Amino acid sequence: MDIHRCRFVPYPASAINAVAFTHASLPSLSAAKKSAQKNVQVRLAIGRANGDIEIWNPLNGVWHQELVIPGGRARSVDGLVWVTDPDEEMADGKTIHGKSRLFSIGYTTTITEWDLEKARAKAHASGQHGDIWCLGVQPLPAADNGRVNPGATRKLVAGTVDGNLVLYSIEDGELRFEKTLIRTPSKKTKMVSLTFQSRNVVIVGCSDSTICAYDIRNGTLLGKMTLGSDFSGGSKNIIVWSVKCLPNSDIVSGDSTGQVCIWDGKTYTQAQRIQSHTQDILCLAVSADGSKIVSGGMDRRTSLYEPVAGQAGRWSKVFHRRYHSHDVKAMASFEGKGMSVVVSGGPDASPVVFPLRGAGKEFHRTLPHLPQNTNLQSAPKARFVVSWWGGEIRIWHLLSPARELFDDADDSADLRKNRKLLAKIMVKGESNITSAAVSEDGTLLVVSTASDIKAFKLELTSDSFTQQLKVKKVDIVAPTTSGATKVEISPDNLWVSWIEEGSKVMIARVAATASETGIAYTISNPSKLHRLRRQISKHILLGGLGSYDRNITQVTFSPDSKMIGVADLAGYIDTWVLRGPKDLTNGTSGEVDDDLSGGSSNDDSSDDESEQGRTEGGERWVRNPKAALIPRLASAPVVLSFAKCSAPATPSPLADNGDYTLLAITTLKQVLVFNPLQGALSDWSRRNTYAKLPEQLRVTRDLVKGVVWQGPRAWIYGVSFLFMLDLSQDLSSEADSLTELKNGHKQQHGIKRKRDLKHESGAGGKMDKHALAPQQIKTAIQGPEGAEWVDVEIADADDTKSIAGASSGVEDDDDDDDDDHETDGGELQRMRDGTGVNGDGSALIRGEKGDKLLKQKARWWHTYQYRPILGIVPVQGELEEEEEAAVAAAGGLKSSLPPLEVALIERPTWEVDLNPRYFGKGEWER
Repeated sequence: MDIHRCRFVPYPASAINAVAFTHASLPSLSAAKKSAQKNVQVRLAIGRANGDIEIWNPLNGVWHQELVIPGGRARSVDGLVWVTDPDEEMADGKTIHGKSRLFSIGYTTTITEWDLEKARAKAHASGQHGDIWCLGVQPLPAADNGRVNPGATRKLVAGTVDGNLVLYSIEDGELRFEKTLIRTPSKKTKMVSLTFQSRNVVIVGCSDSTICAYDIRNGTLLGKMTLGSDFSGGSKNIIVWSVKCLPNSDIVSGDSTGQVCIWDGKTYTQAQRIQSHTQDILCLAVSADGSKIVSGGMDRRTSLYEPVAGQAGRWSKVFHRRYHSHDVKAMASFEGKGMSVVVSGGPDASPVVFPLRGAGKEFHRTLPHLPQNTNLQSAPKARFVVSWWGGEIRIWHLLSPARELFDDADDSADLRKNRKLLAKIMVKGESNITSAAVSEDGTLLVVSTASDIKAFKLELTSDSFTQQLKVKKVDIVAPTTSGATKVEISPDNLWVSWIEEGSKVMIARVAATASETGIAYTISNPSKLHRLRRQISKHILLGGLGSYDRNITQVTFSPDSKMIGVADLAGYIDTWVLRGPKDLTNGTSGEVDDDLSGGSSNDDSSDDESEQGRTEGGERWVRNPKAALIPRLASAPVVLSFAKCSAPATPSPLADNGDYTLLAITTLKQVLVFNPLQGALSDWSRRNTYAKLPEQLRVTRDLVKGVVWQGPRAWIYGVSFLFMLDLSQDLSSEADSLTELKNGHKQQHGIKRKRDLKHESGAGGKMDKHALAPQQIKTAIQGPEGAEWVDVEIADADDTKSIAGASSGVEDDDDDDDDDHETDGGELQRMRDGTGVNGDGSALIRGEKGDKLLKQKARWWHTYQYRPILGIVPVQGELEEEEEAAVAAAGGLKSSLPPLEVALIERPTWEVDLNPRYFGKGEWER
C-alpha cells in the first residue's frame, strides 16, 4: 500500500461550550431489577461553538459518537439541558423508562428543542427578554413511597443577560414562553449560572458578587449570599460562573477569583472558602452522593475535593491535574451501570473523561476531537480528495502517484508541488453540510444539509500551464425540502442514495445526456426503499429516546452497484438488490407503509417483496429475499462495507458461492463477514471468532472509523491505529508473526479482553501501583567512547527507523520533520509486494525453543505511527491491462494483490487553532 501522508487538508476543530448527561446518576438496583435498568438509554450531549451537537453513548467506557447534528451559520451552542421524565410501571410489570428531551441555548433570546430521531431542530421559543446565559430544568417532586408521580409538570428556568429570570413551559411535548419571574432593578446585573436546590427553589449566580435564592412559585427572594470585592487590583465585582447543590442542600459556587465556596443551604451563609485555582473557575460537578466536588478553570486545572474526615461540613482539595491544554469550560458527571466519570471540555476541542469514583486509581482518557464519521471522500479514478466542514467544500488533486515520489532519486523534491487545491465550494443556506459524496470518476458531487440536497457536475480541464475545475449545478427533478443526514453515490455513477429524517432510505437514478457542451446530469424523482419490520416492544418505543436508535449511520453500495446496504444504531442491517425487467417475477403491485403500525415497529416496511425503487428503464430496487436472515448485531456498527473484489459475476477468495462479501465492524470490535444473498455468515467469519482477532485490535480503546480494501485485505483504521486483516486467511495463533517478532513471545488468544472492564469506572485503565511516583527512565547506548546512559525519548528519536519500521508513505505536509522513510520501504512495502515480513514471503517466529522461519504471507499487521487520523481514502483506480503490462515491462514487482494508493489525512492536536490562554506564574509554552 502506497500512502500519501497528508496534513494539508484542513478540519477546524470547534471549542466545547457545554456538556450534559441524560441522567446524572442511576440508582443501585437489585439483581432482579438490573435487567430493567439495562434498557435505560444514557447519552452524553456535547455542544460546540460552531453550533454542532454531538450525541455520545458511554457504552461502559467505549464512548461511541453516535450522531452529530450540524449547526448553522453564526450559530453556537452555549448551554445544554436534558429533561428526563419519571419511569412508569405497566400493567404487565414492564417499565417504561422516562422519555428524554434535549434543549439548548446559544447566547440568544431563543431556546431550541432537538429531535434526535430526525437529527434536526424540533421547536424554538423566545420571549421579550435579553440573551439567555444559563438554563435549568425544574426537578421532579419528592418521591412518595418510592414512586414519582408521572403526571408532575416541569418547567425550564432561564437567566438572562439583563438580569431577568424567565419561565418556559414544556408540558404536553411543547415548548413555549410562559412568563418573566424576576426583573432585577439594575440592568447591569447578569444572571450567569443557576441550579435547583429543591423543586421550587432555584439558586442563581450573578455578575455582581451575589448568589440569590428564589422561589419560582411567586418570585420571592429567599436569600442573598454576597462574595464581596475581588482582590486588590482586580475587578470590583466577582462573577459567579458556576453553582451546584449537594444532596444535603448545601450550595457550592465557583467564581472569577478562583475560589470554591461552600454555603449552608439552610441559612444561606458561607461555611468555607477554598483557594484552589489561580484564575476563574468556570465549571463545577458533584457526585450523586455528595462526597466529591470537581472544579475546572481558566488555569487548565481540574481539581478534586473531598470531605475532611472527622470534621462535618469541611472540605479539602485532594489534588489537581491539567488534562486540557486550554480553559476547562464545561463539565458533567454520571454514575451508574458500573460507571463513575466526569466529562469536561473547552477550547482545545477534545472531551476528557476523568474517573470520579476511581480518582487517583485510574487514568483519565482524552476522546478524539475528530468526528467518528469522517468528513472525507475521494474520486480514485480522478485522484481527487474531497473534504468539507461547515458550509465549505474543498477539492484537492494529488498529481503524481506515491510510488513515483517514493522511488524518485531526487530527495530534494518539493512534495508540496504534488498537491493542488482545485476548488472551494460554498454551499448557500443557513444550515451546515451534513454529508457529501463524489463519484469515482470525479464528475458528480452530491451535498446534503439539514434542509436541502444539492448536486454539482465537476469537469477538470487542463493545458500546458494550469488546471481548472469547472463546477456546474445539476438539476434534481423533485428537490427535497427536508434535507438528508447521509448521501452516497454508486460506483457506476448511476444511482444516488440518501437518508431522510434519520431513517428513511431514498434512492434516485442519475441520467446522463450528451450534448454539444458535454455530458449533462439529471437526478430523477427519488423512490423510498422500505426497511424490514422489526418487532420492537412498545415499552421501549414509548420511553427513553424513542426510535432514536433506528437512525441509519452506515450506507454502502456493492462494487457492481446492484446491491445497497444500510445499518442503524440498533444493529439492524437492511439490504436491497437491483432487478431488471426480466428479473422481476409476478409480485404485488402495491406498496405497504407500516409507519409505527400497531406500536410493534418504528420502521416503515412491507412484509412482501413489493416493488420499491421504480425507474424509467424498468429497473426495480427490491428487498433482498434473504435480508431477514441477517441477525441483529450485538452493538452499533461503525463500519459497513462491501469488499471491492466481491461480485457474483467475479468469484474471489472472499466470496462464497458467488455471493457478495459484506463486512460489518461493531463498537465492541466484532469483525463479521456476511454473504447477504444467502443471509448468512461467511465461512471465514465462522472460523475466525472474536477471540481469534489480534489482541492489539481487541484491546484498542479507540473505535474503528473506516476500511479501505485491497483485494482480500481489509485496511481498518481508527483515530490512532491502522490494522490490516487478510480475510483470505485464517487468523490462527501461529499467524501472529508480526507481534511475536516484536514482543518475542507467542500470542495467546484465549483471553477475551486484556483490560478488566468490570472494575473500571468508564475512563482510562487502572493505574499500576506507584504509578504516580516520580520515575527517571534511561537506556544504555553504545557510543564511540563506550556505553552511556541516554534519555529514552532522545534514544527513540534517534532510532526511529529501527523501531517504527513500518512506513512506505510519502509525506505531503507542511512539516517534514517527523518523516519515517526507509530505503527498502519497511514492513508495509514488503507486505504490499506480497513478500511477507522478511521480504521473501516468510516471517520469523520467536519461541521458547528458538527461532524458526515460517513461509507464509502476513495475515494481519498494525501500526500506531499515524495519529490522529481524520480519514483514509483511496486515490488510485484499478490499473488497466495496458498499464499493468507497462509496469511489468519496467521491472515492477508482480503481485497477486491489486495496487492500492491512499491519502491518509492527519490532524494533529497542535494544529488546532486556539485563542490565547491564561499563563500562570512560572508557566510557559514548550
